Amino acid sequence: MKVIAVNGSPRKNWNTATLLLKALDGAASQGAETEIFHLYELNYKGCVSCFACKTKNGQSYGMCAVKDDLTSILKKVTEVDAIILGAPIYYGTVTGEMKSFMERLMFPYSTYTDPPERCIHAKSAQASSIHSMPLRK
Repeated sequence: MKVIAVNGSPRKNWNTATLLLKALDGAASQGAETEIFHLYELNYKGCVSCFACKTKNGQSYGMCAVKDDLTSILKKVTEVDAIILGAPIYYGTVTGEMKSFMERLMFPYSTYTDPPERCIHAKSAQASSIHSMPLRK
């Protein structure tokens, strides 16, 4: 079993990263191969709406065509059994880096048909998310 975690926090050693690492420790204790990625270490942008991922029989059908630091991670997502997304909550939502990652991750899988067709890729993975937010007592 392969499990990856994606840290959408600018801090690699604080709450969100700690929670992600604990989740990966739990998976590893059950025999899973684990890996964590820190989005703030990467150089990338969100979806540029080029639609290359939507062109049937095209070179990038079902995969983001943009080549940057996310390319290898997006490829790994297609090979894992589970993905855990983690991000702090800033101004009521996840960080901009996590939103950009999610655009690039999910847009290639969606269709514009009525009714919607099933996911482009045959393999599916379990997904989970961890969010951290400071609260005052």
